[in-house]
Amino acid sequence: MKRRLAGLGMVAAIALAAGPLAAKTPKREQVESAVKAQHEATVTALRDWVALPTIAAEKRGTPEGAEHMRKLALDAGFQQAKIIPTDGVPAVFATLDAGAKSTVGIYFMYDVKQFDPAEWSSPPLEGKLVDRPGEGKTIIGRGVVNQKGPQMAFLAALKAIQASGRKLPVNLVLVAEGEEEVASTHFDQVVAVPEVQAALARTVGVFIPAANQNRDGSAEITLGAKGAVEFQLVVGGETSDKYPKTDVHSSNHARIESPAWRLVKALGTLVADDGHTPAIDGWFENVAMLTPRQKELIGQAANAEREKQEKALLGVGRWIGDEDYRTSLERLYSQPTVNIQGLVAGYTGEGGKTVLPGRAEAKLEFRLVPNMTKAEAVAKLNAHLAKRGFDDVRVTVSGGYGPNETAEDSILIRAQKRMFEEKEVPYTIRPRNAGSWPGVVFNGAPLNLPASQFGLGRGGGAHAPNEWFLIASSDPKVYGLDEATMAYVDYLYVLAEEAAQARR
Repeated sequence: MKRRLAGLGMVAAIALAAGPLAAKTPKREQVESAVKAQHEATVTALRDWVALPTIAAEKRGTPEGAEHMRKLALDAGFQQAKIIPTDGVPAVFATLDAGAKSTVGIYFMYDVKQFDPAEWSSPPLEGKLVDRPGEGKTIIGRGVVNQKGPQMAFLAALKAIQASGRKLPVNLVLVAEGEEEVASTHFDQVVAVPEVQAALARTVGVFIPAANQNRDGSAEITLGAKGAVEFQLVVGGETSDKYPKTDVHSSNHARIESPAWRLVKALGTLVADDGHTPAIDGWFENVAMLTPRQKELIGQAANAEREKQEKALLGVGRWIGDEDYRTSLERLYSQPTVNIQGLVAGYTGEGGKTVLPGRAEAKLEFRLVPNMTKAEAVAKLNAHLAKRGFDDVRVTVSGGYGPNETAEDSILIRAQKRMFEEKEVPYTIRPRNAGSWPGVVFNGAPLNLPASQFGLGRGGGAHAPNEWFLIASSDPKVYGLDEATMAYVDYLYVLAEEAAQARR
């Protein structure tokens, strides 16, 4: 979520409570009682889901992960749920017809990132319940915040509404993919299926459940996300006969080219001498500048306390070029990036080893901003390398998609604002997430739908060891699992009201 999910930078305008809403959850106390009654079952279901990881990068957990997701949807009241095959990991498509006048789209990801158990305080697939100082009871496990915890809370909301003896206020269309963590390699194939596309076209918009609450109880609204493209650059005996097929004695470097040095030279052309500004030919020609409104949102939230919290979270003492906080935030949301995720070549164990590597690989990603596209970014990378004679550097794109944007006055965002104001939850608006999720699949043609993230509750450690999600909060301003579940209940009712107003 994910890239959902980056958690970097908190931008926006603090909104004050603005009076009661017309949309109220009917007989809310009955639904809340149902949520509490099913609490233990929800936690158990979440732990069971954590215990079954689907890791697309390792080809692990499929097709089991898709089948588990299908069963979760049926258990939550979807009348039909089917597995959609792709050229990679399968997806799941489900519908819930409540006889309502409006339909809402839901996006899930059922895959998770890789993990190294040695780095965790408890087994990553155990879903251990532990007390987190100053926060409350949490669950630790791979995928609990990104995104299984929020998604399980949403499914629990559906169960609670139905358990209280009523129908949902909106119909639902669910699409769940198993490749989000490898940049949604084949998700476009899922949405292109005629049955899926037709169902999504009837929705008022699509949202992804998330845990978007801060430690002080404030919430976040995002108006989009950067796009992401993951790819690898490889140099070695497999790309040219001037390199050895395997590692050879390092003395041969006097007469044989080094794949590692060649890769380093190629990588060095992708950014400027400052080490971070992209230098790919034509990279910035379609980049959209921040609007005055976006800069206004950034400036309103660029305060010293937020900066202190972010630096502590990220473990840094300064921003690029010693820039001030506001400038760093403008850079975070507006600049496309070329990032090296990892470098692999030759011997990396203890001590030295006198070898000339036969292969060198770099794993990279682009982060894209409006109005860039995946196709444009890949084409410019290939042209850039070819122009400089790097025909021996193989480019393999493993996944990706463009950025997405949703207007502040869209139904999804209006409903979030109204709900937060009713609940007296202070909220911030971010121009976009610095992380990524494939909302462009919904935003773009042919659907052209608003797409957003929504959710209260809290967690952290996405993609990192000891990932956690809050189950029972020690602070009444911060939502635990049950409160986050009720937030989804309320949001669906507010969405129904907003959609009804739009039809008038």
